[in-house]
Amino acid sequence: MSHLPNTLNSFWLWREVSSKLGISNPAYKYWKNTASLKLNNKYLFIQKNTLPPKHEHVEKILTDLSGYLPIKYASDRLHVNEHIFSYDKMRLNKEFEYKFVEDVKFVNIKKFFTEFGIKVSKNSIVQLGKIKDLDFSAECTFYNLKNDYGIVVYE
Repeated sequence: MSHLPNTLNSFWLWREVSSKLGISNPAYKYWKNTASLKLNNKYLFIQKNTLPPKHEHVEKILTDLSGYLPIKYASDRLHVNEHIFSYDKMRLNKEFEYKFVEDVKFVNIKKFFTEFGIKVSKNSIVQLGKIKDLDFSAECTFYNLKNDYGIVVYE
């Protein structure tokens, strides 16, 4: 289990960068001063303001992902099936804000946590699920959500 980082606040989705620039997939590997981040061995991100000078112009048209996480990554970190973010019939689906970028669906976890008053520190472990399925301990904080769902934050 792990905390939910706001790491995408300072990153662009590589798939969108390469698509807008019309360059090949592994091009970022040759950019010496450009930091990258990989989530779930599936999603690749390039740090903002580190693109080579000849490609900096594209940053003006890229999608800001501040507060968002890919739904697969978010579901892994919340220890819940990703169907909660994928299907309208799931009870909590409408509680989240979504964004699509290059066929990747992102969920705004930061906004959700803020709206429900959920406090998560950097070293916190978070679990979302039906209340009957959650694990409780003396070191956790419980947040009751809608429709028999809750979040447990372990410090």
